[in-house]
Amino acid sequence: MSEPHVLPFTTACAADANSQLHKGISTYRLLTGEHPANADIAIDSNLDRHALASILAAATMDGGCLSEKVGLSGVELAVLLEQHFLPTGIRAPEQAAPFKREEDEEIAKLRDLLLKHRSTEGDIGRWLAAMIARRAMEPDHLWEALGLRDRGELSLVMSRHFAPLAASNVNNMRWKRFFYRMLCEDEGLAMCTTPVCNQCNEFNICFGEESGESRMAERRRDLLLQAAAWPAVSSGRASETPGETAVASLSEKASAHL
Repeated sequence: MSEPHVLPFTTACAADANSQLHKGISTYRLLTGEHPANADIAIDSNLDRHALASILAAATMDGGCLSEKVGLSGVELAVLLEQHFLPTGIRAPEQAAPFKREEDEEIAKLRDLLLKHRSTEGDIGRWLAAMIARRAMEPDHLWEALGLRDRGELSLVMSRHFAPLAASNVNNMRWKRFFYRMLCEDEGLAMCTTPVCNQCNEFNICFGEESGESRMAERRRDLLLQAAAWPAVSSGRASETPGETAVASLSEKASAHL
């Protein structure tokens, strides 16, 4: 699958020159029409859409090839966008050669573990398995690498789409550590040197605090602080923060590709 199928989307998301971090907010708004802080995930379909949009937003913050950053082929990414988000100029081709790449073995094993424990049917669970596996390779906490607002949202996604796996995490271990423990057990390997977790000197690595402000929330807070220092715009409407101006500019640039 060649990159032209995702070029309009990546070009639009790259339009914001303020910062890499602000691309996340811009991308989420481009996809959903709202700021990520306002997302209502009370029902399953909203949770799914929020999770997918958050992962795409986080991936654009990293730069590089979007499909690679989210672990999907170009065709899969195009279908996902076409089916679940506002028009972005991307359409899945009617016919395409099979996507080929040198797949990372670690990503493949984690994806297969998630697929093995799927609790929903359809494409979303399959996409999420691939996306979570790929984003788990990033250095942040997993919920941050997925662009989610807090760890609780990741637990909701896990409980919905990978319920048997989520139910096995009875001690609320950090998700990355839990995944790798499960992979080791599947291969008959011992991940830990002590049989009881509370006797291990790495207890905090597995179960330590994983809260805090998400990267997009942090960026939003910084923009609001900047706005307080900006003079009011006497144009008959409320003054815009640098971030809001960039979002409007991004939307205008994106519309040219639709």
